[in-house]
Amino acid sequence: MVVQDYSCLEDFFMRESIGKALKLDTVPSGSLYSSMVDEVFFVLRKSIRRAGTTCDVSGVCAILNHASSLLSTDFVEIIEDKLKGGFPLGSLDFSGVLKGHLSVQTVQSSFQSSSDAAAARMAYLVTLNNTATAIENVKKLLTDVEAECSKLSHDMKSGTKIQTCLDELGQTAKAFQNLLEDGVRGLATSLTPKMKPLVDAFASVSHQPTEDEFTMYEAHDEFVEQLVLGLESLFHSIKPSLTTDNFGNVVSLMAAELTGQLERVVAKASFNQLGGLHFDKQLRALVAYLSTVTQWTIRDKFSRLTQIATILNFERPAEIEDYWGNNAGPVTWLLTPSEVKSIMALRKDFGTDDINRLKL
Repeated sequence: MVVQDYSCLEDFFMRESIGKALKLDTVPSGSLYSSMVDEVFFVLRKSIRRAGTTCDVSGVCAILNHASSLLSTDFVEIIEDKLKGGFPLGSLDFSGVLKGHLSVQTVQSSFQSSSDAAAARMAYLVTLNNTATAIENVKKLLTDVEAECSKLSHDMKSGTKIQTCLDELGQTAKAFQNLLEDGVRGLATSLTPKMKPLVDAFASVSHQPTEDEFTMYEAHDEFVEQLVLGLESLFHSIKPSLTTDNFGNVVSLMAAELTGQLERVVAKASFNQLGGLHFDKQLRALVAYLSTVTQWTIRDKFSRLTQIATILNFERPAEIEDYWGNNAGPVTWLLTPSEVKSIMALRKDFGTDDINRLKL
């Protein structure tokens, strides 16, 4: 009866304290996180440690269960509510970028023009950071509690009982992880449509250049320059407000979408060998740029496009036989035989019969 009464009092203390922390939630100047995460886990640690001083397994398990419930329901629901509306991107217009009239600074100023929208965007980004740090806090809390509870496990039954409660607490980290992945994906999904007009500009350039045009493209590649300018404006609008890992995740997802968009516009273009060579150089430039943006590996996102560029560089269709099948070596082809032939068909100097004769 005493344990039950104590458990009810501790649960009341946790709920009231956490409710107050959530109500007074603020973002300290220069911080990537709001105050609520530290406050919530401070309260949970305090209650769990206090329960441990009772040396009563049932009492400790009751408080662990209350803590798990608070995290998996109340706290998770608050984060869900903050993320469910998605990232409010607003009406950022890249038309000036495409015409060469806007700088990165001008685009970023446009992005941040509405104070209400800017506040909503910041709240979304802070929530992503809060969710990431909540995951780390759960893991740290588990480590600390496991060490303290090891002193209470006098027999197998009590040890199993405590471990079951700890496992349930650990499940909350998975709930936060799922929220984080959905939130980061939502952010990337909001940003990627802004890349489309930049990528579509690929169609406005000839991919069957003469030698003089090829030389000119090498000196000044307007497509890559404008694409990098647009990407940089998007990245700079979120990078200062995200943790390194969250930003890396966003860039990785956007890079994957970028390659998909590029594949679609490439499939509608026509090339000669110089055009294929220039496309290869464009890919290298994009990979080099994106590799400076984040520490995450980007090159693998471009593997299919790199293979497409290799095919577009061939002198004749039969050259694929030097790289295919038993001759592939360490290369794992991500393109199917039908895709390889479709890409070859983009080379207007390749004969249809020569392509169709290939045995892949």
